[in-house]
Amino acid sequence: MAPPKRGKIKNVSTPASPPPTDIPGCIRLMPPSRVAISIHAKPGSKIATITDIGDNAVGIQIDAPARDGEANAALIEYIALVLGMKKRQLSIGSGSKSRDKIVVVEDMTLQSVYDALDKACKER
Repeated sequence: MAPPKRGKIKNVSTPASPPPTDIPGCIRLMPPSRVAISIHAKPGSKIATITDIGDNAVGIQIDAPARDGEANAALIEYIALVLGMKKRQLSIGSGSKSRDKIVVVEDMTLQSVYDALDKACKER
């Protein structure tokens, strides 16, 4: 068997890799124009605040008790305030009776959701 010929390499293209991103896995895109946020809620706090943004979930303290849906309503209200949206543009996708929830945001980009949550986390 003959050795391969030596010479110039012509038109070798590398596969395009997705651009690097700093958005954690707890904030995901749901086509066509929704964003899902994994949240670990901590009801019964003195003030509503974002404690941390991890890869698994966004930690949020809620200033309402966990009974009769009060904490869920306060959570939706707080996230709407942080994102600068109306409450009707947010919904709890799953976990309405759990501390771990998925909140669905309508008509907002992934980057703008992350930027708003990150800004609120750093302001505390």
